[in-house]
Amino acid sequence: MSKEFLDKVYELTEGGDSRALYAEWAETYEAELTANGYATPARIADALARFANDKSAPLLDYGCGTGMSGLALQNAGFTVIDGIDVTAEMLAIARQKSAYRNLVLADPAQPAPVTPGAYSMITAIGVIGIGAAPLSLFDELMRALPRHGLFAFSFNDHSLEQPEYEAKIMEWTDGGASRLLCREHGDHIPGQDLKSNIYILEKA
Repeated sequence: MSKEFLDKVYELTEGGDSRALYAEWAETYEAELTANGYATPARIADALARFANDKSAPLLDYGCGTGMSGLALQNAGFTVIDGIDVTAEMLAIARQKSAYRNLVLADPAQPAPVTPGAYSMITAIGVIGIGAAPLSLFDELMRALPRHGLFAFSFNDHSLEQPEYEAKIMEWTDGGASRLLCREHGDHIPGQDLKSNIYILEKA
């Protein structure tokens, strides 16, 4: 399996518009990631299931792509999942899956289209980081959560090399605006020898 797209995606600058690459990648995205052992969706889904009070509550899968993350969440017992992504070609594939109640196409040049308080759980699985969504999305999603809402997300090793990523978590935890429930380092894409941290934050 060619690693061409996996190589290209990490060459993108943080915050750049990656839609053209992801649109071209959509058709082979799942096959390439599966062949390389993509592990983060199941890791986050299982971790979130440990802390969720109600797995039937609406959950937002932000940056859902082709729906691999939605299937992982569904397999972990979550039953009402909405998805948002910026790439129409990815969403077209996600629509073929049974995991989602609603799917929405977002404009990356606009604020995240999330109604504050609409979801008690939001995931961003492999979404924020080098070659993907900008770090500013972190604040948008945290602000959209209600009190005691859970944010489940990941930073891969490429992003963890940049101190601003974990510094963003500390901005939310050091002043008491949120509580870190889970931080675990483990496999991300083993075929690329790449790991990630997964996190669960509870908004105060």
